[in-house]
Amino acid sequence: MSEKYFVDGLLRGRVALVTGGGTGITGGVARALAESGARVCLVSRRMEHLEPAAERIRAGGGEALAVAADVRNMEEVERAVAACVEKFGKLDIVVNGAAGNFLCPAEELSPNGFGTVVDIDLKGTFNVSRAAFAELKKNRGQILNISATLHYGGTPLQLHVSAAKAGVDALTRNLAVEWGRYGIRVNGIAPGPIEDTEGMKRLVPPDVKDRLKKHIPLRRFGLIRDIEQAAVFLCSDAASFINGAMLVVDGGHWLATSRFTNA
Repeated sequence: MSEKYFVDGLLRGRVALVTGGGTGITGGVARALAESGARVCLVSRRMEHLEPAAERIRAGGGEALAVAADVRNMEEVERAVAACVEKFGKLDIVVNGAAGNFLCPAEELSPNGFGTVVDIDLKGTFNVSRAAFAELKKNRGQILNISATLHYGGTPLQLHVSAAKAGVDALTRNLAVEWGRYGIRVNGIAPGPIEDTEGMKRLVPPDVKDRLKKHIPLRRFGLIRDIEQAAVFLCSDAASFINGAMLVVDGGHWLATSRFTNA
C-alpha cells in the first residue's frame, strides 16, 4: 500500500494463505497483508508468478512462502496448506482469489469453457476453504473470498464468470453460518471495475472504458489499493463481528448502472 491507513503491525502474528497471490488484485492483497505484519503463503499454478511476488514481500521486510498448486486439485491444495503450516506453524487467514476469465457470448460458450471458470473460481474456493478448515478452527481464523459484481445484473459476455461468482457469494454466506460456531468468520469483497488490473487492460476496450466510467458515481475507476485496504480491514480485529458480509468496493457502480442511461 502506497499510503498508510492502518497502524503498524495490525496483523502481526497472523499467517495468511492467498490464492492467486502472485499477480493482480490478490497479489496486492498479499502484499498489503504482509505490510500489516502477517506472514503470507502465496499459492498459484505458476511458480514464475509466485517467486517474484514473494521476493518483493521479503524485500519490503515481510515473510513470504511461494507454493505452486492448482486450486482445482484438492490434493495439491492440501499440500499447499500443509506447506504453509509447516513453514509458519499455523494458519489464520485464507484469501480465495484464484480466478479465470475471458469474454464470450453465451451461444458460443463451450461446456469446457464454462466448467473451467466455475472449477477455478467456485470449486477452487471450496477446495481451499475445506482444506484449511481444520487449521482455521484451531485459531478461530477467517476466510476472505474475492467475488465480483457481474452477477448483480446481467453482464454480456460474462455468463460463466457471473455464475461462478454468484456461487462464491452463496458459499461465503453458507460457510459463515455453518462455521461461525467455530469462531471462523467468512466474508467477501466484490470489486467493481479496477483500472490497474490485467483484466481491465485485456478485456475492456478504451471506448467501453470511457462509457463505463460515466456510470460510476465517484467518476473514477477503482485501484488495486482500494481492494487492499478493504481486505486489511476485514482481516483485522476491527471487523471481528462482521461475518457473512459481501463488501462491494465499486464506487457505487452497480447501484447506478440500472438507473443511469446517459450519466
